[in-house]
Amino acid sequence: MSAQSIIISASPHVHSDRTSKKLMYDVVIALIPAFLVSLYVFGIGAFIVTAAAVISCLLFEYLIQKFLLKSEVTIGDGSALITGLLLAFNLPSGIPIWMIVVGSLFAIGVGKLSFGGLGFNIFNPALIGRVFLLISFPIQMTTWPTAVENQTALADAVTGATPLGIIKEGLTFGGTMTDLASKIPSTLDMLLGVTGGSIGEMSAIALLIGGVYLLVRKVITWHIPVTMLVTMAVMTGIFWLVDSEHYANPLIHILSGGALLGAFFMATDLVTSPMTKKGMIIFAIGIGVITVVIRLFGAYPEGVSFAIIIMNAFVPLINTYFKPRRFGSKIKSKIV
Repeated sequence: MSAQSIIISASPHVHSDRTSKKLMYDVVIALIPAFLVSLYVFGIGAFIVTAAAVISCLLFEYLIQKFLLKSEVTIGDGSALITGLLLAFNLPSGIPIWMIVVGSLFAIGVGKLSFGGLGFNIFNPALIGRVFLLISFPIQMTTWPTAVENQTALADAVTGATPLGIIKEGLTFGGTMTDLASKIPSTLDMLLGVTGGSIGEMSAIALLIGGVYLLVRKVITWHIPVTMLVTMAVMTGIFWLVDSEHYANPLIHILSGGALLGAFFMATDLVTSPMTKKGMIIFAIGIGVITVVIRLFGAYPEGVSFAIIIMNAFVPLINTYFKPRRFGSKIKSKIV
């Protein structure tokens, strides 16, 4: 009998006849609706941010692998492309190009390749780049340009601040939700993307379409996105029921900020999320809880990026505790 080679490799591990490359490009397809909305709202600014992030992520991965690590160049697997897209989706449309390049270098060089590349990184690289930029350049990262001029009334309605930012600032200075009602975009505006924010997080409908596509294609499962969003809804709902004048309703928290983008596209990253279904649920609950705590009681109006990165750090521990049963292990049972 001839011996067969057993290949042991790093994550992502997917029980499918599809390759990691095909899965990556499914994610790219799922991001197209949100990208089209960003082009409609912000015009050439959104295109420039996205192009700069994607090109610089691909370039840095090539240069680092080719000349520093002297390893196989893997820019064709789609992972650097997705890192660039997700980094861009977490940036305002008016951010200087050189900052995008710096964020891309940090995302690829520190967040990904310093750990060994795809399958070895502990943290989501795009979020590492985004948080680095937010800490380093807080003014530029929280300056939200309004929609491009001379567009339709739909685009002209875009405000210069995020809904969560309006709420955080208003409540901090003694306002109430009733006082802020006229300043907060309507539910329809948030569904369509008629709000301020990062270029890829505004349109809830576009992100939901992309999320459903990933679920149908079985790139992701429901466990992380649904659990995360339900956790956020329950927690914010409790605070809202207790004091509706000083806490926003759950719908605002779900439809605004990075909740949907994070739930479907970043928390579900195959490399940095748990392997088992139970582990995914614990992971998602942690993200939901941390996000709400930061939003309600922290200095920032948004907390999804920080929450995902924090829970990324717990993934090895979660995987250790919620190990899948090994084939051939003994199962204790009662004989009645």
